[in-house]
Amino acid sequence: MSEPVISVVELSKRYTINHWSADDGLRHFIERAIRNPKAWLRRNGQSGTREEFWALRDVSFEVPRGEVLGIVGRNGSGKSTLLKVLSRITEPTKGRVHLRGRSASLLEVGTGFHPELTGRENIFLNGAILGMSRSEIAAKFDEIVAFADIERFLDTPVKRYSSGMYVRLAFAVAAHLEPEILIIDEVLAVGDAEFQKRCLGKMRDVSRQNGRTVLFVSHNMQALSALTTRCLLLREGRNVLDGPTSKVIAAYLDSGLSHDTVYTAAPSATSPRITRVEVHFSEPQGTQRHGHPIRFVFNVTTPVPIRAAAFSFQILDSLMQPVMHMWVFDSEKPFGRAPGTYRLTCNIPRLRLYMGRYSVTAHLSDRYPGSFYDGVDGICPFEVVMHGDEREWPWQEGTCRYLEEGSWDVTTECPAPDAAGVL
Repeated sequence: MSEPVISVVELSKRYTINHWSADDGLRHFIERAIRNPKAWLRRNGQSGTREEFWALRDVSFEVPRGEVLGIVGRNGSGKSTLLKVLSRITEPTKGRVHLRGRSASLLEVGTGFHPELTGRENIFLNGAILGMSRSEIAAKFDEIVAFADIERFLDTPVKRYSSGMYVRLAFAVAAHLEPEILIIDEVLAVGDAEFQKRCLGKMRDVSRQNGRTVLFVSHNMQALSALTTRCLLLREGRNVLDGPTSKVIAAYLDSGLSHDTVYTAAPSATSPRITRVEVHFSEPQGTQRHGHPIRFVFNVTTPVPIRAAAFSFQILDSLMQPVMHMWVFDSEKPFGRAPGTYRLTCNIPRLRLYMGRYSVTAHLSDRYPGSFYDGVDGICPFEVVMHGDEREWPWQEGTCRYLEEGSWDVTTECPAPDAAGVL
């Protein structure tokens, strides 16, 4: 078995956070430096307390040649720090990294570009940084320009480029100059939809056809699903899961969900709020059987009249994409016209969703003058299952083939809250 292209062993990165005291404004900072320069220099100009922060802690993994590895995690989980260490931008505090081959990184807009040089000059500069000869760069030059679509501005200093043009050129250079390892952060989100599609196709080609290795950090779960078969999940600087993309994405999204089948919130004294959400399933323990009835119950509490109330909810799939949208207006089922608590019930006789994990999001607003009052996301998660003859078509998670119309019922005198459960 060949050696992995990337080997990371117990990698850790520590930073120091300085906490300033209440009187540490600019004026006090300058006064201390003038009054006692030696003491100020001994303290390196710092004041207050210092705290150690581990951006990465004992991260280990290996990546074989030709694999596209996705890296996911919440903001602050250590993804960008990991890529900066792998790109040799910052040194690790401890641990080891072995890269077998040339690497190209696309971490931030403009990284590795000289703003005073033209697009043409920066292409040759980046190629030289990657260790390529002028003839090798010239052989790829036309492909790079065509992919980036900047021919008209090729001899313009890149400091005059838009962020989108910067990214197009940077990605084109990184992808076409044939590094063995391509490291890409969320920066692709800057580009337009058409360019992102081209980038994803190019990353797929360089890994499958050319055998190059790609590290891809993104919050776009659909892009990760389409491009990768394996992902890492980082949480508070640690690698908490390494496995198939579908499993890692499910764990990542699951960490942001409430696991209660009943959502509750305290009412507001000044603004309308969604104070309770219940989902009643056809099966026990938060499981919904395909093609069976389901009931959604929402409590809306308002201390003031709502001129033209509008309430909607969506069912989201495991990638947090909506697959069903239901709504009700006060003109159809009067609610919110007077202060009080209203119980809105939506009955769907046959929920026809494919197998998979789903959650609920809900929104309350006033159509006139278009005020938004309250919204809840990722609540009341449930699983849709199929049995026997219910498998009427090939399984594809998160897709809605057919959904019968639901019916709404509104009551103003709310009964005692039900515990969400089996219908």
